[in-house]
Amino acid sequence: MVVRAAMDDYTNIPPDGDEGFGSAIDTATAVIDGRGSVLVWSAGARRLLGYAPGDVTGRPAATLLASDLPEPARRCLAERKAWNGRVSLRHSDGGRVDVELLAHPSRGGDGSLRWILVTLTEGTALAGMHPMQPEAPFMDWAFTQSPFALAIHDTDLLCLRVNDRMCQMFGLTEDELRGRHLTAVLPGPQYDALERFMRQVLEEGEPAHRETYRRVPGETRERAWSVSVSLLKDQAGRTQAVWIGVLDITEQYAARQRLTLLNEVGTHIGTTLDVTRTAQELAGMVVPRLADLAVVDLLDAVLSGDEPPPGPLTGTIALRRVAHQSIFEGVPEAVIKPGDIDVHPESFPSARCLATGQSVLTRMDDPTFISSTGHNPARAATIRKFGIHSILSVPIRARGVTLGVAVFLRGQRPEPFEPDDVLLAEELTARAALSLDNARRYTHERTTALALQRSLLPQTLPRQSAVEVASRYLPASAHVGVGGDWFDVIPLSGARVALVVGDVVGHGIHASATMGRLRTAVRTLADVDLPPDELLTRLDDLVSRLSAGPDANDGDDAESDVGAICLYAVYDPVSRRCSLARAGHPMPALVTPDGAVTFLDLPAGPPLGLGGLPYESTEIELPAGSILALYTDGLIESRHQDIDLGLERLRHALAHRKPSLETTCDNVLKAVLPERPADDVALLVARTHALDSDRVATWDLPADPAIVADARRQVAARLAGWGLDDAAFVTGLVVSELVTNAIRHAGSPIQLRLIRDRTLICEVSDGSSTAPHLRRARAFDEGGRGLLLVSQLTQRWGTRQTPHGKTIWAEQALPGDR
Repeated sequence: MVVRAAMDDYTNIPPDGDEGFGSAIDTATAVIDGRGSVLVWSAGARRLLGYAPGDVTGRPAATLLASDLPEPARRCLAERKAWNGRVSLRHSDGGRVDVELLAHPSRGGDGSLRWILVTLTEGTALAGMHPMQPEAPFMDWAFTQSPFALAIHDTDLLCLRVNDRMCQMFGLTEDELRGRHLTAVLPGPQYDALERFMRQVLEEGEPAHRETYRRVPGETRERAWSVSVSLLKDQAGRTQAVWIGVLDITEQYAARQRLTLLNEVGTHIGTTLDVTRTAQELAGMVVPRLADLAVVDLLDAVLSGDEPPPGPLTGTIALRRVAHQSIFEGVPEAVIKPGDIDVHPESFPSARCLATGQSVLTRMDDPTFISSTGHNPARAATIRKFGIHSILSVPIRARGVTLGVAVFLRGQRPEPFEPDDVLLAEELTARAALSLDNARRYTHERTTALALQRSLLPQTLPRQSAVEVASRYLPASAHVGVGGDWFDVIPLSGARVALVVGDVVGHGIHASATMGRLRTAVRTLADVDLPPDELLTRLDDLVSRLSAGPDANDGDDAESDVGAICLYAVYDPVSRRCSLARAGHPMPALVTPDGAVTFLDLPAGPPLGLGGLPYESTEIELPAGSILALYTDGLIESRHQDIDLGLERLRHALAHRKPSLETTCDNVLKAVLPERPADDVALLVARTHALDSDRVATWDLPADPAIVADARRQVAARLAGWGLDDAAFVTGLVVSELVTNAIRHAGSPIQLRLIRDRTLICEVSDGSSTAPHLRRARAFDEGGRGLLLVSQLTQRWGTRQTPHGKTIWAEQALPGDR
């Protein structure tokens, strides 16, 4: 039985009748379904085996076998491959007929599997059989009229016979091929390989099948071919020749390629949440497998993360080139560079597809091809130079909004885009559109989170004299999302300053919002002048309450848990002492004026939010000109380096003294950070200053009311020495009130200190830890107006606890600054 694989309608084989031997379909043929049952039984099959169609149709074809199928046949049937060979069939009278069969798989109209079977040689009757007439030309008809390109070569690979289809493929006549080696007529590596293939089948004795994609001399373009080679044997089983069958499977090959390309889209497009990279992935996927050139143009709103218009878009449209890919290096066909804006007139295919929401295919046979695609001379010249003949414009739409357009072009590939190519391009673009829209939405969310986070960070650092500062904040790479790192510089009373660096666990808007709450809390607690260890204790309690509060039960556990680390330092330029405490934070770096770099070994307090463990402060004296480097763990720890390596790189970067702290920050980030940081980074670098002794005046006072007048006189004299006589009156009133309160309500030791900084600071310290409170005295009260008077005469005032009592302070503007 022979397979007629390209038969358009095998169901037209007459099931019965005697149309005569002049009909090609009078050959012994049959059609078997995928379950092995007979579907069609020809008149030739009836004459060969004696069964009427009604006797065999619907029955298993295996009942017609007089002996088991050869093993090669079973293997080919299982693998759904073509096979030919000799089998024994059972005649209706009980006899046996040996025939040479060819079997080929095919698909029915409903897509189900079918096997088409045809005899290649005459049957030999055994035991009462009715053989076919020897003179019947069935084999000639099957050979010459087969949709296969067929050839028979002897064991020396000399051509014995070829059919017309094979001659058409090679562009030669049968006389030019018969009696010669194929390579003698058609030199080239592909024909050398074909002869080696035939020789391999002769040596191994088993049929073989291969698929190849190439252009043959008789075709104008490359096609996919299915090549089957098997042996032809006589009745004694001796190999007499080798048979070659070639079938054009270009359409099936193209369908498989399209399916493969679609399957790869899921893993190769949308690997990141970056709009530009996703667009480039789409262009890279289709070149060269679908197009010779691909470009992706998007609306500016997509790149910024904004919501694009829902569409359709009409009129002249401005699109930004985001990505392109070509079979030629450097994309020489592109007139527009990535990042540039191209204006698309209303007649341009891109504008037309955006207006209609449908793909637009333009070909060279369109009289308006050049005018509609080349609205500027440079583009028209490029189309002619590279022979572009087919342009497919596909709108990029996702979730009801228009993002842009993808354009696919062919020039070097001779065949134009076909309907199947349009469907494939639309499916590829639709899948990429979802990834592009996801990237756009992420860009919008990230931009919002970054704006929120930057608004919560200090926009400008406050003016103060204690330290010179420089800072840097770098968000993590786009695929990670913004984090909760922050820093702050907080002026304190007595010309002191607080330096803060912290990091909230997690990323996203939730982390940024939590960072803002903690930064506000730190500034509030700093205004109370708490020492570092006590401030971290209060902050730890706040974080614990945030995690356990009612808001924590509204979301997921990962979102509601709050954790943070923090480093808080207070530097006093008068004493040059710095007090520091940390809550799970990396150790700060200290660079002394001689260039030595050390990491301060502070007590390792637990991260904020754990609760239960105390925090400890460490106080050190810093030479003027020392540099403190405070940073979050994203600077020294990443997937690319461990902490020790990060610390060593930081040490090396800080050891080289720079002319400015800004340069120091830049060099630290360049030396320590990877190219794409996996976490946020906050860096705060401060160079300490010391107030000159002639800008500070201190007096120890006895607890005697008579000393108040003397204190005012000494303060007035010092202000005169500083050239601040205009401040003497107000300062005298402040000194009188504060010293009198200390004498009346507190106790020794009492100390008066005057500091000339950016403001004039007056401080009175005593041995009582009880802090005074501002109140409004009633009309007949004899006291209670002192602090109210101080608050009205000065810019601000306050109180802070000391190890031996408290200090009440007041600040007033210098006379020249009022």
